[in-house]
Amino acid sequence: MSKRLATSTPASLDDTDRALLAALAEDARQAVSELARAVGLSAPSTAERIRRLEAQGVIERFTVQINPRALGFTLQAIVRVKPLPGQLHLVEEVIRRIPEFVECDKVTGDDCFICRLYLHSIEQLDEILSKVTERAETSTAIVKSTPVERRLPPLG
Repeated sequence: MSKRLATSTPASLDDTDRALLAALAEDARQAVSELARAVGLSAPSTAERIRRLEAQGVIERFTVQINPRALGFTLQAIVRVKPLPGQLHLVEEVIRRIPEFVECDKVTGDDCFICRLYLHSIEQLDEILSKVTERAETSTAIVKSTPVERRLPPLG
């Protein structure tokens, strides 16, 4: 699942597009008829708008959001990773292969990667990080809470 940054001109959104995207972000499983009522269009017009937003690359995919706690993941950690010289691509590959790394961004600055991990227990942390620390320095913070959940970028 690779996220691509738009290289072309940004899509132009009207108020109906913004309302439709907000409704889909709230619940992407809504029937088109429900979405149509929410945005004030007919069902066929709403379906066409959704197809257009997909074709423009505004909507990349529809997905499910899982509650990690329901699966026994009681801890989240943010790990900053600074590969040793010459190890950048190898570290990236190691991170990709470890399923507990659920997100990873390649960033500028002293660290090359900022990653999010889900853990069943604190004891897992050393075991997981040992696979990375052969080739990189790490700095870990345990997440206490998430005051801002992942959300849409400003649509206005």
